[in-house]
Amino acid sequence: MTLPQHATDPYAEAMPPLRMFFSLRGRVSRRQYWLFGVLALIGLAFLGHALLDIARVRAQTADLLVNLLLVWPALAVSVKRWHDRDKSGWWVLLNLLPVIGWLWALVDNGFLRGTPGPNRFGADPLAQQ
Repeated sequence: MTLPQHATDPYAEAMPPLRMFFSLRGRVSRRQYWLFGVLALIGLAFLGHALLDIARVRAQTADLLVNLLLVWPALAVSVKRWHDRDKSGWWVLLNLLPVIGWLWALVDNGFLRGTPGPNRFGADPLAQQ
């Protein structure tokens, strides 16, 4: 009996990047949230700013362009993280509340474990690894 690749390789891709950044369906673990929803998006923001700086785009315009390009991927990863907590993706609107909303979303998404086992949004991402 052979195990699936994701069961033997801890670095196997659980969700393809295009689905991670552009789909609102599914669940992601805390690890995937920090890697894709935080670190990768911060890296892409720095890269975008650097490239726009090289192109001599004004800083205000560069900020606007980078934010517009990254808002959907950030939203998609965050929605999937709320799904892992067995909450509707609409909870992402909590981020609109100054300070309290951001802190609540950070704690809920970044530090609290998702629902064990399958929930209404899909299979447990930790069970797939």
